[in-house]
Amino acid sequence: MTKTTEPITDPREIHRRAMTQTEAIVVAVEPGQLGLPTPCPEYDVRSLLSHIVGGLNRVAIVGEGGDALARPARADGVPDDGWPAAYQAASQRAKAAWSDDAKLDTLVEVPWGKIPGRFAIAGYVQEILTHGWDLAKATGQPTERDPELAFFALAGAKRILPPETRGDDIPFGPVVPVPSDATPYAQLAAWLGRQP
Repeated sequence: MTKTTEPITDPREIHRRAMTQTEAIVVAVEPGQLGLPTPCPEYDVRSLLSHIVGGLNRVAIVGEGGDALARPARADGVPDDGWPAAYQAASQRAKAAWSDDAKLDTLVEVPWGKIPGRFAIAGYVQEILTHGWDLAKATGQPTERDPELAFFALAGAKRILPPETRGDDIPFGPVVPVPSDATPYAQLAAWLGRQP
């Protein structure tokens, strides 16, 4: 397995794979787990699911040319047994929104700035994988999944979130030290301030 450390020209396939991987985690959440705490102190499992689905809807809005920043990154009104369907609908919408190759070079506005679409999608790979890890950790599911996806997200995180940029409006804690042979998802979680 090779580590993905160079930016790829078209990150949509990586994003699709990340969405599929996280979908398996979402589907496995049991109703009795919705009130459990997560590695994100501001979220329990239910509110993390809301944030994950809301984030996918934001990805779709950006790809559709809308103002994703005008909408909170959450999904409201989803019944407790409706998270898998809400996730699947948001995932399909995101895939459709980014199906046109021209959107990769279109400047889009995302929470971290105005950037070409390809960089927005790459950033959302980190978002969906990290919150998938958070959800898996909170619900006792396996946290180590496709290593290529983790290495892709980790390479991007190291480029855009160096340790000295933490604090203020950056929603990531300090890098948590891990052994050099830590698993890919442990490395990603630790880089983003989570305790693997």
